[in-house]
Amino acid sequence: MSDDNMNVRRSAVPSARVLAAALTLFAAYAGAQPYPRQAIRMIVPYSPGTGADILARAVGQKLTERWGQGVIVDNRVGASGNIGTAAAARAQADGYTVLMNVNSHVINKSVFRDTQYDPINDFAPVTLTAWGRLLLVAHPSTHIETVKGLIAEAKAHPGKLNFASPGIGTPHHVAMELFKLQTGTDLFHVPHKGTAGALTDMVGGQVQAMFLPIHVALPHVRGGRLNALGVGSPRRAPSAPEIPTLVEQGVKGVETDMWYGVLVPAAVSRDIVMKLNREVRDIVKEPNFRSGLAKQGLDAETSTPEEFARLIRTDLARWERVVRHANIASSE
Repeated sequence: MSDDNMNVRRSAVPSARVLAAALTLFAAYAGAQPYPRQAIRMIVPYSPGTGADILARAVGQKLTERWGQGVIVDNRVGASGNIGTAAAARAQADGYTVLMNVNSHVINKSVFRDTQYDPINDFAPVTLTAWGRLLLVAHPSTHIETVKGLIAEAKAHPGKLNFASPGIGTPHHVAMELFKLQTGTDLFHVPHKGTAGALTDMVGGQVQAMFLPIHVALPHVRGGRLNALGVGSPRRAPSAPEIPTLVEQGVKGVETDMWYGVLVPAAVSRDIVMKLNREVRDIVKEPNFRSGLAKQGLDAETSTPEEFARLIRTDLARWERVVRHANIASSE
């Protein structure tokens, strides 16, 4: 081999070593960059325009502004939220997939034969984001204007009054089953495929009663198309302070509020969980954010991961009891 060739080979060795060292340093630097280093996918297991979707887009926009990384809302619709929730449970536990869910997260475990996820063990709770209130309504043709009137009519004619829901096992459905359990009444369930159809039949008088999200019900209440009977919350709703709660009317143990919150796959690091918690809590506490949610019928709320975890466990046990008593089961 000529001296020139040997010199070329010798000069290439340091260059290769320098390149390798540079790549190692770059990888170490990239690994040391604070979370997040790339776009985040926020799975919503429901259709656009639902409460979870509204929250995901509002929170996602604020996170994008704060972090300079995009938050992509991914509506994974199907099986009453089970498809999207299962996808989030199976996602890589790196903090780049988060889930915005509602309390169907725990209800579905009791209603469906195979949810393909465990609401407790497959997720790390991050924080609550809001509460959604349900309002018990009746159609004016029934001449039922109070909760006591509904109970009296249902007891006088067991099984004759119909109630609507957006589907088997939805929060609206199990709320009425809890009401029936606590009041000893019997109303016949008419499930629909979504809120729109249930609302149409409710306003049209094809069904006589229903639990509806308060912001959905109020325009029809104020237009005289529905009678407001009571709010299923511990306190009156700020958007309708004139409507009494069920508790005020003597019906105890029927708290029907729907929680909304952020979760991540169970193995996500504690550091990432806490960073998400701090950022989302700061966002939800902003006055403009809270007022924006209020216009959508949602009450902004935050929590620590531990507080959220306790709520999830309590709700799982509570709705298991209701589902078992009412013998609710989905064919899906």
